[in-house]
Amino acid sequence: MILDYIPIILVLIVAAIFGFAVVFSSEIFGPSRPNKVKTMSYESGKDPVGTTHERISVKYYLVAMLFIIFDIEVIYVYPWAVEFKNLFSTYGIFAFLPMLFFLVVLELGFLYILMKGGLKWD
Repeated sequence: MILDYIPIILVLIVAAIFGFAVVFSSEIFGPSRPNKVKTMSYESGKDPVGTTHERISVKYYLVAMLFIIFDIEVIYVYPWAVEFKNLFSTYGIFAFLPMLFFLVVLELGFLYILMKGGLKWD
């Protein structure tokens, strides 16, 4: 039984060794000539302004979470929509009700965010 897994283990070991070799080969063989410009932090070609400890607005995180939520919505709704015809012919209205519940809960969350002013940029 364990003999069946030996090829998989060997492939994983070879892949790990190859990965480490590629990553560290640049450290070993590549030139290392640091200077002031190379070690400076890079911000779209402009000189950095301010400190690295500035506070980021909560709106940034709110927009990131909204993006993730609605991205997950698409992941669930798209395959369901593609197979809806087959599902409806097999299960009838019971193929529609769980997705309706999912979308209603999602839209209630969207309305909550809208009422709290999460989509207003001040």
